[in-house]
Amino acid sequence: MQLWRRRPLWLALSASWLFLIFLGGPPLLRLAVPPRLPSGVPQSWPRWLDTELLQSFSQPGEPPEDAPRSSQTPCGIGCNWGACFNTSWCRGSGLKVFVYPAAGPISETHHQILASIEGSRYHTFSPGEACLFLFLSLDTLAGEPSPMPLQWNGGQNHLVLSLHPAACSKTFQLGQAMVAEASPLVDTFRPRFDVALPLLPEAHPFQGGAPGQLQQHSPHPEETLLALAEERGGWRTADSNSSACFWDGNCEQDPGPEQTHHMVTLPKATFCLIPGRCTDALWFLQALQAGCIPVLLSPRWELPFSEVIDWTKAAIVADERLPRQVLAALHEMSPTRVLALRQQTQFLWDAYFSSVEKVIHTTLEIIQDRIFGASAHPTLMWNSPPGALLTLPTFSTSPQDFPFYHLQQGSHPMGKFSALIWVGGPGQPPLKLIQAVADSQHCGQILILWSSERPPPPKGKWPKTEVPLTVIEGPRKASDRFFPHSTINTDAILSLDAHCILSTSEVDFAFVVWQSFPERMVGFLTWNHFWDEGQGGWGYTAEKVNEFSMVLTTAAFYHRYYHTLFTHSLPQTLRTLADEAPTCVDVLMNFLVAAVIKLPPIKVPYGKPRQGARPPLASGGPGQEPQPPDPDCINLMAAGFGHMPLVSSRLRLDPVLFKDPVSALRKKYRSLEKP
Repeated sequence: MQLWRRRPLWLALSASWLFLIFLGGPPLLRLAVPPRLPSGVPQSWPRWLDTELLQSFSQPGEPPEDAPRSSQTPCGIGCNWGACFNTSWCRGSGLKVFVYPAAGPISETHHQILASIEGSRYHTFSPGEACLFLFLSLDTLAGEPSPMPLQWNGGQNHLVLSLHPAACSKTFQLGQAMVAEASPLVDTFRPRFDVALPLLPEAHPFQGGAPGQLQQHSPHPEETLLALAEERGGWRTADSNSSACFWDGNCEQDPGPEQTHHMVTLPKATFCLIPGRCTDALWFLQALQAGCIPVLLSPRWELPFSEVIDWTKAAIVADERLPRQVLAALHEMSPTRVLALRQQTQFLWDAYFSSVEKVIHTTLEIIQDRIFGASAHPTLMWNSPPGALLTLPTFSTSPQDFPFYHLQQGSHPMGKFSALIWVGGPGQPPLKLIQAVADSQHCGQILILWSSERPPPPKGKWPKTEVPLTVIEGPRKASDRFFPHSTINTDAILSLDAHCILSTSEVDFAFVVWQSFPERMVGFLTWNHFWDEGQGGWGYTAEKVNEFSMVLTTAAFYHRYYHTLFTHSLPQTLRTLADEAPTCVDVLMNFLVAAVIKLPPIKVPYGKPRQGARPPLASGGPGQEPQPPDPDCINLMAAGFGHMPLVSSRLRLDPVLFKDPVSALRKKYRSLEKP
């Protein structure tokens, strides 16, 4: 009976709940169980890139309730890589890019883009050699619409470049052209056909770029946990006790202590909360540069270079409708995970986003990977230092062949080296040097790069060696000493000058050191760079000091891959400078290696003072100290790179028991003992 009497009460309560749900119910219910859309409606539920950290609170495939949808139609809808790009045009020479000349006045940014491409390995001045045609779609400064390219051909094999967000409607129909656009909407972006660019500020540097600002990789106890990008500009920071009201504009609770920083100041926090509006994409790059882990709140735009960059290693995509759960997850993240994410932000910033030039080259490299196939750059190369721009697929498509991936891949360089002896001036062949190198147990071959005006001696005049000896005659340019000769069959190269004097023990010990550091240069003679306040520029010296930043290629070990980078990656202007001022070639090679690995070279000692040792092609006779070339050289190199890549060091590696007062029989490199 009592149960029967209570039934009306239960019916009334059930009706009340049904009524509330019908009216919309409380916000939490709408978040937990979003309504399903009719079949056929495109869904755009935020993609959870870090499922371990933030698990979805809805069923997979359910769309967000309040996500705005674009009414635009994707530009060139129906196009994909296989249907709208003819890869047969690119066979043989790979990706060659022809840039349409501007029809009128263009901005400084466009001048920089043109200069960046013209100085790269992708560019060609001949439309007949090109397989990709680049067209700048933005209107001219005078406000005139951009004209139709003469060889448009329906847009096939064309790339329309726009560094700023633009609507789908252009001054002409795109047809089959690809679009490289800053922060494109997810709904209009065509994966593996279009390219998503970062939204760059107007004052973004052209070359080099500012380095990452992260100094303390692990969160400092006093460091702010959260920073929120504000629509009016700047960052609003709060401590770790902040509630979900930090970004919830409808919340009436006390958000706790907060501070607002001007937009020119990079955020100093562990996590940077970035709303999903397209206008907020600019804050994404600021967070990367600052080493602040981006937490994207239901982003409406495609993440930059998402085709190749694994953003799960550097950023977090979260649902803006679940603020409390997101904050709780950020609080509970382990220090190891935080460290890994912050380090990745610094790598990605430096490798792909710190300058306009890197953004443009990354765009072209992505298209080249499509032409060559997915094996051109494995995911490891795109997402591990030094990045895909510095791992040329023309050298190899296997990470194990590159010097900076040996440790990561558990591989080792080959156990032999190739000696490249540069003969560039008058005099007799370096017979003693050849014999000392050939006696090394690690020597695999000797190549004589003969660039003297005199013809080389006949074959019978060269010393008899147990290793193959080859004489290569070629052009007399300084940069030719770093040409990737096909005859080099070892990973290690010992670069020598004909005037150098080395013993077999010195060669053996230096090679053993290099095997432990295959990504670095290991040498005997050193220079050091410094900032000259009086001259307002860089200088360098050959004085014997404890600190150094360069080793001379007079006698140095390095990996053969740097020959490929030197020849095919460096701008032609820098190689021409080295040819015109031959003593600059050492500086250029050291700049290149330091820019790739961001580490200093390693110095190994001479066993005894050497007479006649001097840098290649430098003035001076035997017994003179090596003199650095014109100081303008280092400044021109720094300007060409856009920054100073050299790193100073005080480390010198000596043999074990080098100076210990023990029996000489116990010393492996006895000839290195100084008197």
